[in-house]
Amino acid sequence: MRRTPLTIVLAAATGLALFTGCSQTAPGSESAGAKKPVTFICSPQEDWCQLVAAEFTKASGYPANYVRLSGGEAVARLSATGNTPEFDAWFGGGAEGHLAADAQGLIEPYVSPNADQIADEYKDPKDRWTGVYVGALSFCSNTDVLKEIGAKAPTSWNDLLDPRFKGNIAMAHPGTSGTAYQALWTHVELDNGDQAQALEYFAKLHSNILQYSKSGSAPGQMAGRGEVATGIIFAQDCQKFIKEGFTNLTTTFPKEGEGYEVGAVSLIKNARNPEGAKAFIDWTLTAQAQDLAATVGSYSVPTNPDATITDDMVDLKKLKLVHADIDAAGTARNALTAKFDAEVAPAPKE
Repeated sequence: MRRTPLTIVLAAATGLALFTGCSQTAPGSESAGAKKPVTFICSPQEDWCQLVAAEFTKASGYPANYVRLSGGEAVARLSATGNTPEFDAWFGGGAEGHLAADAQGLIEPYVSPNADQIADEYKDPKDRWTGVYVGALSFCSNTDVLKEIGAKAPTSWNDLLDPRFKGNIAMAHPGTSGTAYQALWTHVELDNGDQAQALEYFAKLHSNILQYSKSGSAPGQMAGRGEVATGIIFAQDCQKFIKEGFTNLTTTFPKEGEGYEVGAVSLIKNARNPEGAKAFIDWTLTAQAQDLAATVGSYSVPTNPDATITDDMVDLKKLKLVHADIDAAGTARNALTAKFDAEVAPAPKE
């Protein structure tokens, strides 16, 4: 089934990741070395990153390498290398992370010819990023653990403060994870822009947190293994884990409203291979490229109107979405995550 995208108003640690890349030349394409490799940051899950690298090479002839980094790690890594970046492009991760990088002069505006296919609400008016997918925050809960602690699947942010959830909630740290930063910024929006009040909520939640992870999807895996009752993750990640065999997981959404990310792609300033990077960005905006996600169990909603919508994808029309100001979220990210470090919990080092 195909349908047009929803019309919705969109609105530090330097941990080194394992360099897990593909470097291939497609059969029938130019000989190896004829095109310079494209090296990109990839923020979605590993299997999607692998497929993106391999399929881009097949489609374009550019050898492709990537490093898998969550949103906060990506900003830190780009900041560390400054004007001599390791990367040509950044794929995935919330657009606010790309804007945090841009605030440090690390992003180059680029208008892809394929951006015309993408609705305006999924694009930056200053051309610093273009959206490739949308994902909504959720509570991913283990029904067996919920039964053990005598709790129901949470349907409210306040439900997570229940003492029965003490030591039974996992979330990533907003300093390293775009998912967790989205949760933090959602509370800023729910509190009418009051960052102090948002931090106060997470200070209360802290006593129920078992562990802060670096990766945004890790709390869902923890819930699936029964280590916690509930993980705060994007709904597409919870659905992925259910499809992979964690059938005791269930997805619920907070009645106050859930934030959502626009997963973006952007061009790194001073890229070593800017032409290859632009070809990569152009390709990621096609329906064919966006259809790849669901084949490896990544069920975010694609932004290209011709991409396929599957039954495993969340119907965003049925959710109470918190329409975030992406520019404001990106501008505030570094300072706000530093306050989270100081007032709630420090970012994990390993």
